[in-house]
Amino acid sequence: MSEPTACTRARSASRYCSRCDLLVGLAGFHVVEVCERVGRGGRAWLRVVVESPPRVQACRSCGVLAHSHGRREVRLVDAPCFGRPVEVVWRKRTWRCGEAACAGRSWTERDDGLAGPRALLTTRACWWAIGQMRREHASVQGLARQLGTAWRTVWRAIRPLLDALAADESRFEGVSTLGVDEHVWHHVSTKPEGRGGRGPKELTGMVDLSRDEKGQVQARLLDLVPGRSAAVYAQWLNARNEAFRAGVGVATLDPFQGYKNALDDELEDAVAVLDAFHVVKLGTAAVDEVRRRVQQHIHGHRGRKGDPLYGIRLILRCGAEKLTDKQRHRLEVAIAADERHEEVHLAWQCAQRLRAAYTNPSLAEGRRIAQEVLGSFPTCPIPEIKRLGRTLKQWKAAFLAYFDTGRASNGGTEAINGLIELHRRIARGFRNRDNYRLRMLLIGGGLDHPHRK
Repeated sequence: MSEPTACTRARSASRYCSRCDLLVGLAGFHVVEVCERVGRGGRAWLRVVVESPPRVQACRSCGVLAHSHGRREVRLVDAPCFGRPVEVVWRKRTWRCGEAACAGRSWTERDDGLAGPRALLTTRACWWAIGQMRREHASVQGLARQLGTAWRTVWRAIRPLLDALAADESRFEGVSTLGVDEHVWHHVSTKPEGRGGRGPKELTGMVDLSRDEKGQVQARLLDLVPGRSAAVYAQWLNARNEAFRAGVGVATLDPFQGYKNALDDELEDAVAVLDAFHVVKLGTAAVDEVRRRVQQHIHGHRGRKGDPLYGIRLILRCGAEKLTDKQRHRLEVAIAADERHEEVHLAWQCAQRLRAAYTNPSLAEGRRIAQEVLGSFPTCPIPEIKRLGRTLKQWKAAFLAYFDTGRASNGGTEAINGLIELHRRIARGFRNRDNYRLRMLLIGGGLDHPHRK
């Protein structure tokens, strides 16, 4: 252990060092000693000893003036400082009531601003860890390494804080646009929960897609619930209060009838909007199916290197306006190689027409193109496009609602899914779904706290 600092000398002179108090920044406490100690593995720790200033204390039971009964030291892990873990030693004051007949007897001072009862981490260290997870994409193991403690110590300290934030119903206020999408949280074989299994592989995620004052969407994860069905989504909506359900005016979703049924049952006044990305994806998938069918019919096998249609498979997935001159030439050559390839070209043109409805800068013109698609696709001679047309016709209201809601989409929901995938990789997977939910609510913006800035 190193030599005592100026603070130690200041304490011996019955005064405190205001500069050290300012540097440590624990309100209501004074620094009485700062030193460096060497922990396990030769790692240097910063040891800070603090105490509350002398004051008059009355008994909590009878109000009689109490007198000091000494101190006891409590060691806490604090936020790291100057590249070193920090140990705060709190010299807690103990008091004894001056009234002999008082049942209160003695007690120890308490300050939840520094640390809660029986805590191992300071309150500041807990919120520091939460902030690092939220903003810096840190893993719990990485935070434990910086704090100089164990994974379980960190998680057990911050989980009650996250549970309290997740239980706060006020975080559901002000939601005007609601997005929903499924999410696969594990890929192992499904076993019943409580028997060594993780339960359903899929979760349903609800995301706030409301716009701010500038008209920008600030996606925020609201919840993750197990399962993917109409019942799961309806149950979550039904658990919200009437003000929440009445406030949702737009609900975006992918082409899954289960979610649509839940919206119809629980959010009758909300406008359901079919996500543009998924609609365009359906068109691209139809072109791929046509290409594979024609390929198999002509050559009797799947696409191989050198086959004209196989060579342009990636070009067929691109938007026409993004093709280079070289790509256009390759497309024309491949289509002209066999007259039977014209069916693929026609399917590609249909998919481009569908895409044009969304890319058109004018919502009115985009809606007109979308209505043309609804009228022409169901009668197309190509079976894959005909089937796509029937699907879009079935979702007609939700398909056209995109052009009536200012281009509402599920893009923010997909962005949240990307964040979730990132943190699942950082953590190398999860085994506990409750921990998974809390972690993803935190990084997805669903949990807010007063120390976020």
